[in-house]
Order: sequence, then structure tokens, then C-alpha cells
Amino acid sequence: MNATAQHGHTTQRILLVEDEQDLAQLVQLNLKSMNYEVCHASTLKQAIQILESKRIDLILLDRMLPDGDGIMLCQQLREQSKAMPIMLLTAKDSEADVVLGLEAGADDYLIKPFSVLELRARVKALLRRGVVQTEQQAEVAFNGLSINATTRQVTAFDSELELTAREFDLLLFLAKHPQQVFSRNQLLEAVWGYSYEGYEHTVNSHINRLRSKLSQCSGEAEFVKTVWGVGYKFSPPEAMAH
Repeated sequence: MNATAQHGHTTQRILLVEDEQDLAQLVQLNLKSMNYEVCHASTLKQAIQILESKRIDLILLDRMLPDGDGIMLCQQLREQSKAMPIMLLTAKDSEADVVLGLEAGADDYLIKPFSVLELRARVKALLRRGVVQTEQQAEVAFNGLSINATTRQVTAFDSELELTAREFDLLLFLAKHPQQVFSRNQLLEAVWGYSYEGYEHTVNSHINRLRSKLSQCSGEAEFVKTVWGVGYKFSPPEAMAH
């Protein structure tokens, strides 16, 4: 197995779960040419075996598999607090399906047929986040909320929050710019590292998941506010009446 150390660190390993052989070959070829190591599974069962035996840095997950729906695996991993990025490859472009996938914990999605260039750009963006996010300020703290950029831990009102990598990046970005309003496209650009028309659902679903996790600890406090017609902003708890 080619796990050569590049620039002093281990090659990043991607798990591709896709039963369409032609597409799987094309994707593998492209990812290998980018110096990633690729494990391929055609079923959910195979995917679970690989996940139990290897360190995986990113999952590209088809939805319609011979032994079930990829979303089931996505939910399972998030319930086990596995935080590796997951991108759904979905032939279904109906909004309901996309939202279902994102709410199950996927970080991103690509609708088939997709261009190889888009796939390459998105994979790079997903693997780059989380490594990059630790610039200068190690901790962002407000009344009742503390976000540690180094350990990637979030504490809200004395409870530790279990966030996915992308949820964490989104919260950290918003919290570093309190009261500043960002459009969905600006958030896609800043947090996901790309901006494509039509992918705003990604942001909406992540904001919803973030809010529900925060509200479980903070009760009434609403940290992330919707600014109608524009986007979202982070409202620090100090600004609230006690």
C-alpha cells in the first residue's frame, strides 16, 4: 500500500463508497493522481469493514447502494461522534433528498453527473479545512460559550458540544466576526472553501444543526441569528438581557 510520507506527514486516505464501477474507477484515478490513497467499497458492509480497520480522512459516499442508503452510514458515524468529513455523491437532485443528507450529518454533497474538476476542488477544500483553521487566536470566548481553535473543543454553559469538523469551522468563523452579517455564499466561500450557485442548502442545514446543538445547552440563548433576506450573524451572549 502506498502510504508514502509527503512533506513529512502521512498521505491522506479517502474512502470511496460507490457501486457504479465506471464512476468509481474514474474517481479513484483522479484522487490517486492528486496523491491521495483511496480505499474503495461497493456496499455499506464493505465500507464499515474498512472504517473499522483503517484511519480514514474523508468519505465520498454514494446514496443508492446495493445494501441500503448511504445516509444510514452517515447517521451511524455521527452518532458515534466520528468527525471526519463526509461528502454525499447523489443522483437525486431534489431539495428534500439533499437536505435529508445534510441533516444526517454530511458536510457537503455533489450531484451526479459532476465534473472531475469540481470533484477535485471540493475534495481538496474538505481535506484542507480543519487543518488550516488555527490561525493566531487560539480561543474565542463569550459569556457562557468558549471555542478552542487548537483543541477544536466547544463548551456552552459547562456542557461540551459534539460538533462535526464543518460545524466547528462554521461556528468559529461566525464567532470571530460577532454581529457581522454573512450571506450564504460568503459562508460557503469562507468555511467550505468554494462558492457554487445552488449549494446554499449546505449552509442552511449546518446552521440548523448548530443551532439545535447550542440550544440544548443554552436554552433561550440564540447565538446564530437569521437576518432575513441577507444571511446569518453571530450574536454574543453578552448582548442579551440576563
